[in-house]
Amino acid sequence: MTTNASQIDLKSVNVIKGLIMDTVRASNSGHPGGAMSSADYAYVLFKEFLNFDPKDAKWFNRDRFVLSAGHESALLYALLTLRGILSVDDLKAFRQFGSKTPGHPEHDMTDGVEATTGPLGQGFAMSGGMAVAETFLRAYLDAETAGHHTYVLVSDGDVQEPIFLGSAALFGQWGLGKLIAYYDSNKIQLAGPTCRVDNVDYKALFESMHWQVIEIDGHDHEAIRQAILAGQAETAKPTIIIGHTTMAKGCATLEGSESTHGSPLPEAEIKATKAKLGLPDEEFHLPADVLAHFRSRFEALSASRAAWDKALAAKLADPAFADKWKNATQPACERSLTWPEFETGASVATRKAFGASLNAMMEQLPTLMGGSADLDPSNQTEKFRVTAGIFNATTNPTGRNLCFGVREFPMGAILNGLALHGGIVPFGATFLVFSDYERNAIRMSALQHLPVLHVFTHDSFFVGEDGPTHQPIEHVSSLRLIPNLLVLRPADARESTACMAVALKQKSRPSVLVYTRQGLPVLDLPQPLEAHVAKGAYVVRDPEGTAPETLLLASGSEVHLAVEAAKALPEMKIRVVSVPSMELFDEQSAEYKESVMPRSVSRRVAIEAGRSDLWYKYVGLDGKVWGIDHFGASAPAGVLKEKYGFTAANLIAFIKGE
Repeated sequence: MTTNASQIDLKSVNVIKGLIMDTVRASNSGHPGGAMSSADYAYVLFKEFLNFDPKDAKWFNRDRFVLSAGHESALLYALLTLRGILSVDDLKAFRQFGSKTPGHPEHDMTDGVEATTGPLGQGFAMSGGMAVAETFLRAYLDAETAGHHTYVLVSDGDVQEPIFLGSAALFGQWGLGKLIAYYDSNKIQLAGPTCRVDNVDYKALFESMHWQVIEIDGHDHEAIRQAILAGQAETAKPTIIIGHTTMAKGCATLEGSESTHGSPLPEAEIKATKAKLGLPDEEFHLPADVLAHFRSRFEALSASRAAWDKALAAKLADPAFADKWKNATQPACERSLTWPEFETGASVATRKAFGASLNAMMEQLPTLMGGSADLDPSNQTEKFRVTAGIFNATTNPTGRNLCFGVREFPMGAILNGLALHGGIVPFGATFLVFSDYERNAIRMSALQHLPVLHVFTHDSFFVGEDGPTHQPIEHVSSLRLIPNLLVLRPADARESTACMAVALKQKSRPSVLVYTRQGLPVLDLPQPLEAHVAKGAYVVRDPEGTAPETLLLASGSEVHLAVEAAKALPEMKIRVVSVPSMELFDEQSAEYKESVMPRSVSRRVAIEAGRSDLWYKYVGLDGKVWGIDHFGASAPAGVLKEKYGFTAANLIAFIKGE
């Protein structure tokens, strides 16, 4: 293989490889091999093609670059050092506590990092979400204001993850012409050669999924240039450039070895490799001529940004454009929406209340985008699909419904990409039991502080005849364990809209909204309801004329049972507390918590159609919880309700200790 590069380009790539080796060696931890095999492509892309503002890493119209192969972070950090975002001292602090150079890239920690990548395949999926956002905003605003490319670098490990191929099928279906992926095919992974586990013809596979596929020598700079240009020229299909490379390219004796994948190179190997590459025997060598050469485009890039600013200022004089710009740049948390109303006493499934809320949001949030994982009628997203239109980059770029198909995990990661890009309010829906498929993407929403709306319907054994495979038991409790995630389980239709309003107010965390299949009575709840829900738990009913002697806590479909039981047991002086969000309640002041759940009231009971474990933090070890800690069964929901004791009569007996 040849680099086909000028002397200064070759020197620059070799300097980057030296920085990679030294960075990983300094921390005695990391992945040098893949970073070195990808260095030629990444250098050409950053040096010659990537459009960005050298002084503003957050510029709205910048090209996005996602390192899906997050273990190659030393490569990205070396490039960001050449850009001037990071310093050599940052490289020396690689993988150390509090540094800007963590082991895998984290977007909210380091400027120039567009996505937190680590779990393989998700960076690729998120890059497609970014490309969807760019496509929509380009059509919604104009190509000059929002007309950029999304580039993503993937590895052999990425392509082996099922989320990768599920996402790739969607991106070809959607015609994302401004998405350009580079597959660094060095054919080595941690355990050894990829031929042991993978014999897929990726060229044929991606062509079958409506991608433009270009195969090149991944170390040939001219081939890289021509491939990127061809990717930019193709506007109806996404492009994948398959770069055939050598693992740890340039190493003195370890080229092609799996031992370079996840371990620092030995010091003797680094010394010999630097000699082979024409580098001095010193650590973190970064010569002035390489910096000057890499930054030779900066003046032109800054001028391009200035021209963009001037054009935007002129467009903002048009009220219609200014309104669209506000829609694309004002976070949802800053907007005040109106919500549907429901009649007290009516029976409304909370999933239907979500559908009504979605329809209201659709009209008031012009950049709301999302869809369902092939469950439109059940998830109540069907009207959104029909009214907002099905997104396709070539036929309907302003369509706002994303048809995900049965791809829950790709859906969740794509939503993260929409949020990372900015300008979009993303949501996705499926059944709660399938949150297990989506879970790691939800975790990545929380880790990246992204205000994504993850919607789940059919939230308990009340799913009924579909049986235990479709009846979530542990899922709500399991989701409550994820840090920085709000789980909202509303009691009725009114609390459903309040929960959605609270979710939209979040600036830096995602929300899981959990809705019922079955109808629930619309309750007479205290007002202002959104303010109560925002505190996570609040008093729904108190005994008349006296202080409470029993606390009865419930969430979701069990709140109305708690109210019925309290009415039937006036002698027990029961306070009913709705707990739509444990996370929000736990964040409240000690004074508020005491006002809702007084420590003086020791007789406590909780009920929820799910795992009982987490409720003991509120009722104590001496308290009682009516939950379900076993799998369900296939039977009508009404039968299961009786069998599992989720009735007012059984709750009354349970409270009384009968």
